[in-house]
Amino acid sequence: MRKGEKGILGGIVAFVLITMVVKGVMVSQQTEEDPGIPFYSTASPEFASKASVLYRKYKCRDCHSLWGVRNVMQAVPAPSLDGMGSLRDEKWLYEYLSAENPQEILPSRLKKRFRMPSYANIPEQDRRDLAKYIASLKVEDWYLEETRKTAYEKLTGEDYSQ
Repeated sequence: MRKGEKGILGGIVAFVLITMVVKGVMVSQQTEEDPGIPFYSTASPEFASKASVLYRKYKCRDCHSLWGVRNVMQAVPAPSLDGMGSLRDEKWLYEYLSAENPQEILPSRLKKRFRMPSYANIPEQDRRDLAKYIASLKVEDWYLEETRKTAYEKLTGEDYSQ
């Protein structure tokens, strides 16, 4: 190894060590406790498993993220389903999924090809199960306003104000 290469390597090692020390000091000085993941489901494991089959079958993940997981090919700015049950109830979700034109219930700013499709033609029990499952996707109270903000901004493309 040449003298110049040793200098560069030494600089990189020094930078990494300094970065680690600074990060360690910052973490040790944090006084705020991490509140954890704000999203949860009230659905039973059996029902959640059944609903996840429907979620995949009807390609909901092509547009919507769930549990913070996005489809890498997803380009549609659709709202996340995390916490949706804290924003909408099961009855509203069922009516929305059953609508021939969902945009009449909840207008969309998206181009027509990216708008929420109608699920009025899928079996009624599938619509009921999807609505029940989405309604079970809750958010902790301390994160509810952030969930509202995110959903509003995705839907309208405008900044959220309370």
